Order: sequence, then C-alpha cells, then structure tokens
Amino acid sequence: MGRRRGGARDLLERREKVRQANFLELFVDLVLVFALSGVVGRVVRDITAESPVVRWRSLVYLLVLSMPLIWLWITTAHITSWFDPRRRKIQWVVLASAFGLLVMASALPGAFVDRGWAYVVPYVALHCLRPLVLLPSVAGHALRDLYLRSLPWCAGVGILWFVGATTAGGARAVLWALAVTIDIVAAQLRWPLPGRPRPPVSAWAMDSGHHLPERYQQLLMIALGETVLAAGVTFTNQTITPATSAGLVVAYLSTVLLWRIYFYRSGQVLADAVAAATDRLAAGRATGIAHVVMVIGIVTTAVGYEIVLTHPGDPPEQAWLAVILGGPALFLYGRIRLERVVFDRLSLRRVVAIATLAVASVPLYFAPPLAAAVVAALVLTGVALADAQHAAGRPPEAPSPAH
Repeated sequence: MGRRRGGARDLLERREKVRQANFLELFVDLVLVFALSGVVGRVVRDITAESPVVRWRSLVYLLVLSMPLIWLWITTAHITSWFDPRRRKIQWVVLASAFGLLVMASALPGAFVDRGWAYVVPYVALHCLRPLVLLPSVAGHALRDLYLRSLPWCAGVGILWFVGATTAGGARAVLWALAVTIDIVAAQLRWPLPGRPRPPVSAWAMDSGHHLPERYQQLLMIALGETVLAAGVTFTNQTITPATSAGLVVAYLSTVLLWRIYFYRSGQVLADAVAAATDRLAAGRATGIAHVVMVIGIVTTAVGYEIVLTHPGDPPEQAWLAVILGGPALFLYGRIRLERVVFDRLSLRRVVAIATLAVASVPLYFAPPLAAAVVAALVLTGVALADAQHAAGRPPEAPSPAH
C-alpha cells in the first residue's frame, strides 16, 4: 500500500505517534457525561413514582436509553482507534458523533413521549452514514468489508428504530430494546451476511496499542464522574440533615470503592493484557462487553444514590432495593468478566460479594434505602480490602490472558 495523502494508509497510520486520547475525543467524553446524567434523571423520575408498574418499568427504560448512548461512544472510540484523529475527515466524524450524542441526550426527558424522533434519528444516522463517509478511505483494508457488511444491518435495524418512534410508552421501549440488542449482537458477529466469510476485524477489535484500552478506562471514569455529579447536584437541592449528609458520604465513598475495585489490578494492566493476547478479536469483544456491563452497573448505582439522597429514611420499595444493591452487583459481575480477560481466572472475591448482596437483600427489604446503601458500601469495602490483602507483600501481578 502506498502512502497517499488522504488515502487509506494515510488515515490508518496513526497510533505509533498518537497513543493517547486527544482533546476531540475528550470532548465526546464530556457530552457522554451529560447524556448519562440525563439517563439517571429520567429513570429517577419514574422509579420514585407512585405506581409500582412505573417504578419497575423505569429499569427497562434505564437499559433502553443508556445502551444506545454507550454503543455510540464505543463505535466512535473504535473509529479514533483505527484512524488518525489529526485528519480533518476524522475530526468531522468525531464532532458529528458528539453532536449526535448531545441531541440524543437533550431528548431523554421526552424520549418515550414526544421526542422519540430526536433520540432515534441521530443514532441511526450516525451508524449508517459514518461507514459511508469512511469507505473511500479504507480501500484495500479489511475495514472496508466490515463497513460494507454493517450497512444492510444498519438499514434493517434502522427501520425497527423508526417503527418504535411511531409508537409510544411500553411498545416503544420493547421495539427499541430489540433494536439495540440486534445492533450489538450483530456487531459481535461482525455483521454476518449469507455466503460471505467474516472479515478479520470487528467493531470490538483491538490492536497491540494502548489507545482503545485507555479509552475503555476513560469510559469507566466518565460513568464514575457522572455518579459524583448526580449525587452532588441532588444533595445541593436537599435539606441538609444527618440522613442526607450520611447519604452523600456513602455515595462518595462507594464511588471511590468502585474506582479502586476496577483499577486493581485488571483495569490497571488492561492494555498490557490486550497486547499479550493471542486472539485480540476475542479479547476486544470480551473487554468491550465487560465495560458495558460495568458502566450499566455504575449508572444503576447512581440511580440508587439519588433515591438514598431524596428518600433516605422512607419505607423501602422493591425497585429501589433493586438499584441500590443491583447496581454494585452488576458492576462486580462486569469486573469478573474483565478479570477473565486479563488474568484468565474467576475472581472468587467478587463472586462472594455478589452472593452477599443477594442474601442481604432479604432483610434489607424491611429497611430504609440508606441502610441498603450502607450495606452495599460495606460489601464493596470488603472487596477492596481483600484485594489489598491479596497484593500485600507481593510484586505487582503481571497480566496472563488466555492464549
């Protein structure tokens, strides 16, 4: 392949010199913080409603609204991982992606009422148009086949997104849930087409560089930052009492513990593990799924913080308990999956923690939300202490991914 200005080689030859996220990518991250904050606010509105049906339905809304935002961020990170973000074409693609996220985030309050089109159109447009924009720049590269295969899938699933926008309420949620599930599963399978072999790259693929692993680390920091933002804003609007003050302390400490549990030690050496993996397609797919699960867990935990800060001593509700305990449990499950990628083992400490949260949910059903948050924080503290004890007196553990 010759080096042609603006050609495939020119756009793709990039990570030897550009190893870290640039300012344009960080701009996308800021928009995602706003978007995830909007998801939390939208879910809290329903989970604190009088109707039990509305409360439980809010958990479905959490997934349906957050997954497209996260998936759009991941596909944008994939583009900036493969292509040189210093090139003008890539910068325009990234800026358009950030604007699309912004429009989707602004539509969140009415996404299931009167602003469904504002949520769907940017999502579908970006997923269909970005491959078309990039195709002329990947002639002769495996990405060309990948992008071509994604287009009929995007068009087909786009119809499902648009049909959902013509409905309302629960029907819209069901159709959108199906659409985003197809989007992610088809990407996992590299957008299969009859009679055609799968390309050697995928939407989850990682090269030997550090860019995409670092972007996933930043995705976790975005989600954690959103939880701090949501807790701080909510506390500002509450009357300061011992219960609300305790809720803020628990929310902050729990967020710190989530950060600590992620980065020790799998998150810290993720890039080295990916570089050492023989099958980077499988490693990239497993890493991406693990981070999606963890981010959903963190967003769910943020909803729980909101409940604790606004209703610290109120009578318990099942849906409230589900997010206060289920958020940390979901995060720990994603962290177990990441441990499998980095060290090829099952993290028994985190399995025990999830089981403890499940057992604790029985007596906590009769306790106020603040008590449930305290128990969740204690379980996370136990995991962090067990990690510290495991590392005490030993050299830092090197990654050992499956080969």
